[in-house]
Amino acid sequence: MSKRGTGGRWKGERPDAMATLQAANEELRAKLTDIQIELQQEKNKVSRLEREKSQELKAEHHRATVAVTELKTKLHEEKQKELAVTRETLLRQHEMELMRVIKIKDGEIQRLNGLVLTLRDGSTDKVRSTLLAEVEEARRTWEAERCRLQQEVQELRVSKRNFEEALTSAQQACQARTAELRSAHHQHQEELTRTKKDCEREIRRLSQEDRDTRRFQLKIAELSAVVRKLEDRNALLSEERNELLKRLRETESQFLPLLDKNKRLSRKNEEMALALRRLDNKLRFVTQENLEMWSLSGLRRPSSLNDLDRSHSTSYHGYSQEDREMEFLRLQVLEQQHIIDDLSKALETAGYVKNVIVSIKHYFCQYFYMETVVIETFYGYDEEGSADSDGSSLSFHTDRTPDTEPEEVCAREEAELRYCQLTQEYQALQRAYALLTETSGGNYDAEKEIKTREQLLNDISQYQTRVADLESALKQQGLDVKWVEEKQALYQRNLELVEKVRQMEGEELRLKNEILDVKDQNELLEFRILELEERERRSPAINFHQLQFPEGLSPLQIYCEAEGVTDIIISELMKKLDILGDNAVSWLESIEVTKSALQQKMLDIESEKDLFRKQKGYLDEELDYRKQSMDHAHKRILELEAMLFEALQQEEESSMEGLKMEKGHLSETLTEEEREGLRRAMDQWKRTVMCELRERDAQILRERMDLLQLTQQRNKELEEFIEAQKRQIKELEEKFTAGVLTYLALFFIDSCELFCKPMTVSYTIYKS
Repeated sequence: MSKRGTGGRWKGERPDAMATLQAANEELRAKLTDIQIELQQEKNKVSRLEREKSQELKAEHHRATVAVTELKTKLHEEKQKELAVTRETLLRQHEMELMRVIKIKDGEIQRLNGLVLTLRDGSTDKVRSTLLAEVEEARRTWEAERCRLQQEVQELRVSKRNFEEALTSAQQACQARTAELRSAHHQHQEELTRTKKDCEREIRRLSQEDRDTRRFQLKIAELSAVVRKLEDRNALLSEERNELLKRLRETESQFLPLLDKNKRLSRKNEEMALALRRLDNKLRFVTQENLEMWSLSGLRRPSSLNDLDRSHSTSYHGYSQEDREMEFLRLQVLEQQHIIDDLSKALETAGYVKNVIVSIKHYFCQYFYMETVVIETFYGYDEEGSADSDGSSLSFHTDRTPDTEPEEVCAREEAELRYCQLTQEYQALQRAYALLTETSGGNYDAEKEIKTREQLLNDISQYQTRVADLESALKQQGLDVKWVEEKQALYQRNLELVEKVRQMEGEELRLKNEILDVKDQNELLEFRILELEERERRSPAINFHQLQFPEGLSPLQIYCEAEGVTDIIISELMKKLDILGDNAVSWLESIEVTKSALQQKMLDIESEKDLFRKQKGYLDEELDYRKQSMDHAHKRILELEAMLFEALQQEEESSMEGLKMEKGHLSETLTEEEREGLRRAMDQWKRTVMCELRERDAQILRERMDLLQLTQQRNKELEEFIEAQKRQIKELEEKFTAGVLTYLALFFIDSCELFCKPMTVSYTIYKS
């Protein structure tokens, strides 16, 4: 009785614990779905914000590139202006110097003519002839020099006129461009301040959202840990159930032969009871006869033991034999009654264990049947996943004993049929949703977006470095009017191409927005399906209410109507899913067409870009050639001026003694300003030569410094490698010394043990 009481109490406590566990599991699942929905919404918000931020960054980058190009043009025009001013000043100085030299030469010629006339009247023929020869030679040299200088003056005037025209046009363009750049600079500063404020506000908001998402992730991790614990508990309970079912099978296998034996013993017991009753009747009859015989024969006391023995052997011989038989039969009956009691006790305990195990099995079957309704999958919840659990090999029909009534069996079959229909409808919805997700383009891949963004940023940095190199090259080069016109034409062409690219980017953004809208619709459908599954899971229809399913209506629709949900029509939902699938196919085709068109446009743009690169390379080559020619001409001018200064100095030093006064007059015709100008030109030429030499020396020094740095780095690496090798050697030495010490310690301990054993033996022998 005590066993039965404790078993009933355990049987009453276990369903309560399982019910509380199931309720807690349901609450955790509901919380997990709510948090997943919130997380999905947060992900959508973050993706939308990232999309807006990328658009803003693209617009900002476009504005920055426009400002950079404008600043480049402004800088180039300023450099052109400075170059034109310096050229004009140099040409003016050169022209003034030439005019001054011409005037000096004319005065010298007039003086020499007057001298010749004076000498013609009052000098000898010899002096006259020598002077005439010298004068004629000087006149010829002067005429040649004057013709050459006049030609140079004409060339310089033509170049001056061209430079003046270029200067006026460049000044006008520079003024217009400076006004545009000033206005663009102000606008750019305003936009920068505004975007900086927006970015700070957006960064604060995104940081707050990031903290919220981390908090949600921590909550999800905690709930997932709780769910894992519950799943582990569920697995343990399933293992216990399997063990109990195994024990039930074992007890059933042991119980069947016991039942057969019990039946045989019960039949034998009945036969023995009948025999016992017959023997009791016979005993009663014999005792009655014995009493009658005692009453008739009278009582006399035997005189001796022989008489007593004789009397027992004669009178009571038959009675003693029957008494022995009765005693023997009584012993057999008692033994059989003990056996029957033991069997009845075993039968009672086996029946009780069987009832307990059957009740536990029935409860677990109901519990796991309820658990198989909803299981979370990647797309939502699935009812088929629980079929492969630990106890999937068993079913409701494991116990073949009729524990339930026929009405309950019918209700269960009805519920199973309804459950199968619901699973079929849910699988159809899931297949439609999978088809829709495949046609709409799949999920948002954040890693791929980040990689493409990094690649675009790397390309932008490379292009910026190339632009900086081209700017530095253009700063060092001189350009003429024709190249400026060609550059302006190419700049207009580039602006047209940029406008085309902007239009294509707008179309691409529009297509991306359409794709994102389709994804949002898919997510809404997924959430709707999750809500339907949640309602189906939370609905009390799992209690196996018997519902009729008329033709033309789905069980899910009838269930929604029974629950009071009238805003959901399953047939319309299926039609909408089919329409969405068809529309997704058409949208996919249109997207493919637009994609091919965009690819063709991109190929055209690439070809135009290659053509622009070729033209730019040709113009760069022409610019380099013209720069080299201008540099060569400038160097030639400096060399001529230096040669003129050196010739004047040599003329002053190596003048003849007889014409010292006259040559002194020739050198004195140059003023101090002209001499200073020639000296400055000489110094400038020397400085240019020295700068070239210094640049060459600096280049050689840089190369040697780079080589020295490489060697130092290599030496440092080798030193680090040597240090690492030393550390490894030191560690190996320490390990070796530790191993040797341990080996010596072990050897010392073993030797001590070997030495102590004979001592202990001898001591024991001595004591004994």
